[in-house]
Amino acid sequence: MEKKLLNALTHCPLFKGISEQGLEQIVASTKHKIVTFDKKDIYILAGMPYRHVDIMVQGEMVARMVSLSGKSVEVSRLVAGNLIAPAFIFSKDNLMPVSVETETETTVLRMEKADFVELIDTDAVLRRNFIAILSNIDVFLTKKMRVLSLFTVREKIAYFLKEASGKQGSNVIQLDKSRQEIAESFGIQKFSLLRTMSELAEEGAIRVEGKRITILDRNKL
Repeated sequence: MEKKLLNALTHCPLFKGISEQGLEQIVASTKHKIVTFDKKDIYILAGMPYRHVDIMVQGEMVARMVSLSGKSVEVSRLVAGNLIAPAFIFSKDNLMPVSVETETETTVLRMEKADFVELIDTDAVLRRNFIAILSNIDVFLTKKMRVLSLFTVREKIAYFLKEASGKQGSNVIQLDKSRQEIAESFGIQKFSLLRTMSELAEEGAIRVEGKRITILDRNKL
């Protein structure tokens, strides 16, 4: 098995607790194919049925929800090891609520639903892992809905900065997204993001230096 494929699958939560040898055996015994998408390809459009079981092997994709007025909200980003749209694999209403586009050249491992069903039916570890994935999605979406619907622009930015600080283990945050991408992830205008960050900087809460932001006073966030 190609090393890149094996490495990506070892990072997939579906295969948590499975050895490399066991993983090779699972993939070898399961019908699948490798599908490649170019940069800025449309993986799926909102309203289309989700028909396959895909696991990201390489690249990056972004899922966005767009309103009738054209307002765009970034729901999530997908990278190598992510199982794509797991909640829609067995859903009765499997029409995707978001559109997914590739950010870079992207490769996925694709299985048919029937083959995936057989796989988790015969392996208790994979079955438990799949249940855990669905549970974590529910937690993620609950938090996302709370932030998008109840938080002010300032509260959204404060939430983002504190979360990024926690993940990086430092008050000095190195951004891996553009201002536009951050704004889209919270359903706000880029102008509102820049204005609020400027206000926080003037108040001494943060210091902004390009893609590096330092939290100076958490009490002011």
